[in-house]
Amino acid sequence: MEPLLLFPDPAPPPLAQALDMGGYPWKAASSAQMADRIEPDDGWSGAIVCADADPDAAFALCRALRKRDVPLAPLLLVVDLEQLDELELREDLFDDFCVVAWKGRELEARLAHLFWRTGRGTRPDLVEYGPLVLNLETYQAALSGRPMDLTYMEYELLKFLATHPGKVFTRETLLSRVWGYEYYGGARTVDVHIRRLRAKLGEEQANLISTVRSVGYRFGQGRWGA
Repeated sequence: MEPLLLFPDPAPPPLAQALDMGGYPWKAASSAQMADRIEPDDGWSGAIVCADADPDAAFALCRALRKRDVPLAPLLLVVDLEQLDELELREDLFDDFCVVAWKGRELEARLAHLFWRTGRGTRPDLVEYGPLVLNLETYQAALSGRPMDLTYMEYELLKFLATHPGKVFTRETLLSRVWGYEYYGGARTVDVHIRRLRAKLGEEQANLISTVRSVGYRFGQGRWGA
């Protein structure tokens, strides 16, 4: 997937973080000239233009992107509530918009819809279960839009469990499937990592990983909701 063009430069930290967690590559530019200068060989996959801080420059960039021989799309415009009236008669400058107070998942949903509607780009390879999102391309995890600080093996264990929701795995199976057959650590290794994952998931989400007595561990709900 080619990078998204972001305005302004530097990009607003919440926007940059949401895109990083969603696995969307991006580059920031402060003007149309800079956007042309840093544009990848295969072009931009789309653009996100924040108009809340500098609306004149933002709309100037939108016009420049739309006046290209091949107008850039999709283009997502970010505005504040007071700017909604300014969007009238400017619908040709953007494909969709959202208000500054967006949440991370809302932004991802709008981008996914825009890419699907315009046929541009691809959605990152994600595993989603409720508030938990794992990006398989960037090895990042987020819970309710907030990044999780996981070690490599904690991520691998969580990824394995999350990609097999509802299934029960013994400690021995988890050792062989996650750590590898050449790993000679004992079952306590699994227990320690499960305990750390639950702590990082927090009290509200710790029950995503349940203990099945005398068997092992299960991620998410079982087939009959138990």
